[in-house]
Amino acid sequence: MKWNLRWAAAKRDIWRPSDLLKAFEAVGFTPSLSKVAALWSGKPISVRLDDLDMICAALGCTITELLEAEPLATAEGGQEQTKRAVGASDETSRPARPTPRRGGPRRSLPPN
Repeated sequence: MKWNLRWAAAKRDIWRPSDLLKAFEAVGFTPSLSKVAALWSGKPISVRLDDLDMICAALGCTITELLEAEPLATAEGGQEQTKRAVGASDETSRPARPTPRRGGPRRSLPPN
């Protein structure tokens, strides 16, 4: 997800975390200035739904203006992940179960 708090705030002519705090207090949302600065400066790891409602009320926006879905990046650098059913196989996939080594001591397979 892309966090667009600064963009949504800029549309309402809010340019600093302290101005954003005043907008929050106007709707009864009273987070600390450090929490507002953390929301302002980067992408939060988590946001409570109640807080998200209050942020939207203060900015007069919707959740879709604050959060924007981004495609998942794959290990190869692509932008999409192909979806497969669990246990489905293709030419590049590994076996579903480990196979015993050839040569050397034989090990038993783990239980299912």
